[in-house]
Amino acid sequence: MAVLSTYRLQMRGPASGEAFTFADAEKLVDYLADLGVSHLYLSPVLTAAEGSSHGYDVTDPTTISAELGGPEGFERLVHTARAAGLGVVVDIVPNHVGVDVPAQNRWWWDLLTHGRGSRYAEFFDIDWTLDPDCRIVLPVLGSDSDVADLAVDGDVLRLGDRTWPITPGTGDGTGPQVHDRQHYKLVGWRNNGCGYRRFFSITSLAGLRQEDRAVFDATHAEVARWFSEGLVDGIRIDHPDGLSDPAGYLAWLRKLTGPQAWIVIEKILAVDEALDSSLPVAGTTGYDALRESGGVFVDPSGAEALTALVESAGIQYSATDEQARALKVTAVTVTLASELARLRRSVVAATGRDHDRLGDAIAALLSRVGVYRSDYLALAGILPVAIAETVSAEPDLAEPLTVLATALSHREVEVRLQQLCGAATAKSMEDCLFYRDARLVSLNEVGGEPVHFGVGMAEFHQRASVRAALWPQAMTTLTTHDTKRGEDVRARIGVLSQVPSLWAELVRGWQLTTPPPDVTTGLFLWQNMFGVWPTDGVVTDELRRRLHGYAEKAIREAALRTSWNDPDADFEGAVHSWIDAILDGPVGTEMSALVARLDAHGRNDALGQKLIALTGPGIPDVYQGTELWEDSLVDPDNRRAVDYDARRQALAGAEHPKMRVVRAALHLRRERPDTFLSGGYRPLLATGKAAEHLVSFRRGDDVVVAASRWTVRLAETGWGETTLALPDGTWTDRLTGAAHHGEVRAAELFANLPVALLERGDA
Repeated sequence: MAVLSTYRLQMRGPASGEAFTFADAEKLVDYLADLGVSHLYLSPVLTAAEGSSHGYDVTDPTTISAELGGPEGFERLVHTARAAGLGVVVDIVPNHVGVDVPAQNRWWWDLLTHGRGSRYAEFFDIDWTLDPDCRIVLPVLGSDSDVADLAVDGDVLRLGDRTWPITPGTGDGTGPQVHDRQHYKLVGWRNNGCGYRRFFSITSLAGLRQEDRAVFDATHAEVARWFSEGLVDGIRIDHPDGLSDPAGYLAWLRKLTGPQAWIVIEKILAVDEALDSSLPVAGTTGYDALRESGGVFVDPSGAEALTALVESAGIQYSATDEQARALKVTAVTVTLASELARLRRSVVAATGRDHDRLGDAIAALLSRVGVYRSDYLALAGILPVAIAETVSAEPDLAEPLTVLATALSHREVEVRLQQLCGAATAKSMEDCLFYRDARLVSLNEVGGEPVHFGVGMAEFHQRASVRAALWPQAMTTLTTHDTKRGEDVRARIGVLSQVPSLWAELVRGWQLTTPPPDVTTGLFLWQNMFGVWPTDGVVTDELRRRLHGYAEKAIREAALRTSWNDPDADFEGAVHSWIDAILDGPVGTEMSALVARLDAHGRNDALGQKLIALTGPGIPDVYQGTELWEDSLVDPDNRRAVDYDARRQALAGAEHPKMRVVRAALHLRRERPDTFLSGGYRPLLATGKAAEHLVSFRRGDDVVVAASRWTVRLAETGWGETTLALPDGTWTDRLTGAAHHGEVRAAELFANLPVALLERGDA
């Protein structure tokens, strides 16, 4: 079954607190069929840690989660979907498994029990050289001294409610004595030493060695069954860049699934990075398209004033690239110090040479690699250029870089360098810089680069044309379970680019009346508050809790005055008090007035980017609930339960503008699949003084899409005589029923809605 569109559902077991099981999904099939999607897109469904709210901490990749309904529930959902004309796509997690509670993961438990003698010893990427006694170093204790509190409890070692296995025949003596005989060594997490490859710096997620065919076969047996029995049509691959050999893994996966399976990969591309065309996939999961669909609504004229506002706080915005490099160096040398040390030992083992600046050289080099990893065929030139730039900037690193370059002929060294690069990029950019950059926070999104202030029309059309030609079945999206802000929140914040002087004036006043504990934090959080501020100005207790939760995560990720590892209670308390002062004081009143003034423009852009994402080149995904207005922030806020009763009513009523756009676009895709799968992409240009406010393109010979933008300025000038020349024929707007032909005035085209979805009547 061809994938034309997807609808993402976040599966959760009852123990998570807000269950959404296969049975719950089954109840939505009729609604989703009426909405117009072609495929359900399920978050991970394999057995995960008990109570998992996301499923990415898989503990048994060979079974479907019993909490979600088990294989029987899964197959019932698939059959119900098939009966309604829908297919199924599933998210899988090949890079790692959850090991937070060892007893829940039988492979990990067996490894800890038997060490190198375990049948699963080769499944995990263990650093057997970290400990002199070749024990697996587990950084799971509050401090090393906690070992003294270990107690023998039958065949396990216990510390409070946590347990670890005891190797048979080694259980006599005190807890510390027994611990010393095990194949693992429990240490304090602050030691920054970890005896296995992790997912980034998360010690509860242990990396798998998918480069070993036996590991691949064992971890994909259930996935293979789905395809052999015709249960699913496609899969989404979580974080393939973490693997040893992503391209090799994907080649095996393609053989397993067959040539027709739709495979998309969570590959986060840099702005100037092209996806390697040799990969046997349909494309990425769409963060690149997200940047383009939203970025074209950002007004570049706002860059100067918003930059000046940030710099008035003493921040030199032109130094952002330098800050990014510094953060990446810190990520390599501090956050990922264990991974760096392992790489360094690999270099020494490969060359017989060491250098006291080797670690510094690796960190400096990776700070100049602007992609997650550079060992794809299409990216072969990136690493040598980065080496040259590093030597040019820091000549004293030439010698250790030569040692590293010599070692890169050894596969293990190359792989560990690339894996470290990806982890460092994520920790420095997504998990830190994107919480510090306060110029226009809607740009601080996965796959985005905030120094690029939006996306110009020329760039937008060119990138869409390339996607239509090379990756017509790549996923496109606007919101995911990992986005920093939901699509409508980003759209509203983006409007600030149209009113930068007004925003700057308000913020400067707020800094005097309700000064934040930290200026940068204030600049950052004010925008996020504006993005989710209710149109009626009434801040509910729920929203207050959500904002406090978001703020805590944001300031800890930013790590300017507090962090996850070393939270500063005084600073965090001051931020929380400041937020309450905003919500309950005069700033809140002014925020309400601003939202009342600008909300319509935010909704305009939200509709525009939604229509573009649904009709542009690629396979659009509708994240759960986003067919109506949504106000989500970063996870876990964006994984909240969805009110589907309200959405059923909106679908039946056909009045809600966003629902109208979503339904019309999805149904048109279903009716004209060739237009959207292979119909190409052609930009259409408006004519007139307000032409820059109109984005338009043609799909195939029978669909034209148009959207207005920058409507704050447009409201002052009007469309005037701006027109859009339609191709030959009579064109009917699927959203309003209005008919057009020839050269249509923009004011007429957008008389009822700020977007138009035109279908040629004789096609």
